[in-house]
Amino acid sequence: MSFDPSHLRTISVNELTSETAEIEIDRLIVEINSHDKSYHQKDAPVISDGQYDLLRQRLLAIENAFPLLVHPDSPSGKVGAVVKSGFKKIKHSRPMLSLGNVFSDDELQDFADGIRRFLKELKDNPSAPLEMVAEPKIDGVSIALRYEKGILVQAATRGDGAVGEDVSENAKTLKDIPKNIQDAPDVLEVRGEVYMTKPDFAKLNKAQEKQDGKVFANPRNAAAGSLRQLDSNITKERPLSFFAYAWGDVSKMPWDTQWGYLECLKKWGFKVNPLTSLCSDIASLLTAYEKIGHERATLPYDIDGVVYKVNRLDWQERLGFVARAPRWAVAHKFPAQKAETILNKITVRLAAPGC
Repeated sequence: MSFDPSHLRTISVNELTSETAEIEIDRLIVEINSHDKSYHQKDAPVISDGQYDLLRQRLLAIENAFPLLVHPDSPSGKVGAVVKSGFKKIKHSRPMLSLGNVFSDDELQDFADGIRRFLKELKDNPSAPLEMVAEPKIDGVSIALRYEKGILVQAATRGDGAVGEDVSENAKTLKDIPKNIQDAPDVLEVRGEVYMTKPDFAKLNKAQEKQDGKVFANPRNAAAGSLRQLDSNITKERPLSFFAYAWGDVSKMPWDTQWGYLECLKKWGFKVNPLTSLCSDIASLLTAYEKIGHERATLPYDIDGVVYKVNRLDWQERLGFVARAPRWAVAHKFPAQKAETILNKITVRLAAPGC
């Protein structure tokens, strides 16, 4: 009787042997790499974000349980996917990393506790506040905008985190991206998310249908496909928007907190998500999470969670990074959205004789 590895999908990590764990790791790597290619290169995901997160969680759990089996090219240490042909490649001055995820209040508490254990001043003083910035996690396309002497000179997608696609001319067509900024550092890389609103997505798909063009599955796919056009004139006709929230290469930093940077972004003319808030403890983080989650269905754009970032930059620097994500930030993902469908009618079509 031949061995069927498919049944390993249902076996818990603590029941795996070294041999079966190796087989399951190999399967997960192939599956995750395939989904990464569909999502990042083809802009056509075949599973939901929640299903994808479960695959990554399982791979990471098995790798943690069997560290000797970790592949040097495991997806757990990667971000995104390699760039598509047709675009000039741009190497990021600082890697564009992803984020770790938490899915419950307890996991968020564990994340905060880990920070407190790492930072001596918080470890020695448990009552000291741990300020974090909470912001909606936009379901869009990450991009890095490089300004030199206040002039936008380059724009690149995340790509695989180390190398992205040159979409400079396309980015310059977006109304939310300033072409010139005042009183900024000589070199400033602004990072954020390009997205498409739900109403604009509906209008675009309607227009695409009329022209027998490609109909997009969701706003994120539409944003990615529109930004990554070899002809910038096509991008110019697409209704894309942009929220700024992070930085990359900077010649001089006139801010010392995450919140302070957001204030600078506003001064320079960038859009910052209005639901972003500064929180002093876990209770206020969870309040922000509940508030944003409550408003999720009525927002004009898609979000899939809330991102928490340590506010003090000196603490961010000391916390550093692990693999593909920073230790000082995490994404608190929302449960998969549910909807009710009413079945009004069933029509049965009988085949003709002989068919």
